[in-house]
Amino acid sequence: MQESKAFSVLIVDDEDALTSVLARKFTDEGITAYTAENGKVGLEVAFEKHPDVILLDIMMPEMDGFDVMKALQDDEWGRGVPVILLTNSSSIDTVAKAVSSGMSEFLVKTEMKLDQVVDHVKNRLS
Repeated sequence: MQESKAFSVLIVDDEDALTSVLARKFTDEGITAYTAENGKVGLEVAFEKHPDVILLDIMMPEMDGFDVMKALQDDEWGRGVPVILLTNSSSIDTVAKAVSSGMSEFLVKTEMKLDQVVDHVKNRLS
């Protein structure tokens, strides 16, 4: 009998409440959740743990989401990992920059329920 692969997600966001609620939801779904409170820590966790999907905010201390994306794109593993932008900004400039930086998907926090965010990640895992 073959064991199914355990999936993992990295949530990089400086909003502690959102990060912990999302991490709990993913854990309840059987998905390992790693968290990071800023882009610098997020990048370190990404390269150490190699999650299957990264949920990434833009506006964060230490290093913003676009700088994280640039660093991921400079790495062989990082180029292949799906990154879902999860932000409060829905400006055309932000969307355009997200698409050109290589992000897989763009979600606006205020327009999404937590279950929908989890579903988007699960779709990337399947």
